[in-house]
Amino acid sequence: MSFTDDLLRRIKETKTTRWIRFTIVALIFIAWVAWLGSWWVLIFLLLLFDIYITGYIPLTWWKKSKNKTVKSVMSWVDAIVYALVLVYFVFTFVGQNYQIPSSSLEKSLLVGDYLWVNKMAYGPRVPMTPVHFPLVQNTFPIINTKSYTDFPQWKYKRLKGFGKVERGDIVVFNFPAGDTVTTKVTNPDYYTLVTMLGRFAVHNNKEQFGDVIYRPVDRRENYVKRAVGLPGERIKIVDGVIYIDGMAQPQPENVQFNYFFQLNNGALTEKDWEELGISVADRNIVPVDRGDVQSVVANGFTILPDGTVPPIYASPLTPAMVEKLEADKRVANIMQVPATEQVPLFPAGVSEGWTRADYGELWIPKKGATIELTPRAWAIYNRCIRNYEGHNDAYIDNNGTVYIDGKPAKTYTFDMDYYFMMGDNRDNSADSRYWGFVPEDHIVGKPWKVLVSFDKDKSLFNGGIRWNRVLKNANPDK
Repeated sequence: MSFTDDLLRRIKETKTTRWIRFTIVALIFIAWVAWLGSWWVLIFLLLLFDIYITGYIPLTWWKKSKNKTVKSVMSWVDAIVYALVLVYFVFTFVGQNYQIPSSSLEKSLLVGDYLWVNKMAYGPRVPMTPVHFPLVQNTFPIINTKSYTDFPQWKYKRLKGFGKVERGDIVVFNFPAGDTVTTKVTNPDYYTLVTMLGRFAVHNNKEQFGDVIYRPVDRRENYVKRAVGLPGERIKIVDGVIYIDGMAQPQPENVQFNYFFQLNNGALTEKDWEELGISVADRNIVPVDRGDVQSVVANGFTILPDGTVPPIYASPLTPAMVEKLEADKRVANIMQVPATEQVPLFPAGVSEGWTRADYGELWIPKKGATIELTPRAWAIYNRCIRNYEGHNDAYIDNNGTVYIDGKPAKTYTFDMDYYFMMGDNRDNSADSRYWGFVPEDHIVGKPWKVLVSFDKDKSLFNGGIRWNRVLKNANPDK
């Protein structure tokens, strides 16, 4: 029998139900290819046709095996592979779960919140590192090895989504300064470590810092912050208030700043802390010794007649918490903690004298916009030019002349849009004030719902599940 005759026979003998299944899958596949915009992928329709109709490729050979062990093992392998492929496509093009690891967005999002991140909100990003294990970001747990291969690497491409990043959106993105990481120290980031200690110290002390490794864009750690500055805008922070193009912006409802506060006498109880909504990690007591008495008095805090000082607490507070404490007759004094910096702010060489509460002004890069390459502009935007837009051979010489791709350059036109991201827990958030702008190719998606939330301060069966947060809006100020 010729191949043509055999093909026609197989097509004729195919049951109607398989034709219906093939038609549904094929239509979904064609719609996906149209969304992808890469029509050459339609060639894989032939593979689908063979799987459902002709069956030349023996993908289910094990079902005919007489060996029960082979059939049992391969049935599990088949199910696992199918599940992983499905998860890969869902996590890439639809959305994925994300756990809030830190308090940078408290009390808008809480530590222990598990979110569903909608990747179609801004358009899903085609994988830049296509060969990766879909259930982990960059490292297999326990064995601590890479969960992806460096080859191949695809260029950045984003499919059409439902909208664009807007000011005030809570956004999940790949950490831009996570392109280079030290395996033993992740906070502060590599660039901050180099600024503080020098490149030689970081690269040559493996016992303390571990290996220095590079990660591709989509395998960098996921962060979640609020977009406070958009492409082409000028951002400045004055006394904790964000100004965009000279206009003061409203604070999120649950914005937090660090405060000192003290009772007239005695201490706060567990019930007091819980009613305020302050987690155990944020219940700090300021150590006071006899040498601090004058400072305590000068700041309006209480010293008892016997010379003892009631506990002085330090905690991040929302406006509602501050209002509640000010109305509490037991509270002797409350004051906002002055903003002082322990680590350098972005950009190095420009931010001297700035603090997290008084910052800028900075212009946020916009796709197609052109800047003059002065030494100050180079200090602010060199990471965008070199690290994010791929001009590795870019530098400034001792005379202040910038070279890009080996040629002198007086101006530069940006290839991407950039964003300025901040946490609502303003005094306890490592964000764009410390590591700079977020390029558009690092945007992952928009948190949609809180799937479930666990309170690490409580046992699982004693209030450990925050039922009031299940299916709660994950962008509460929008």
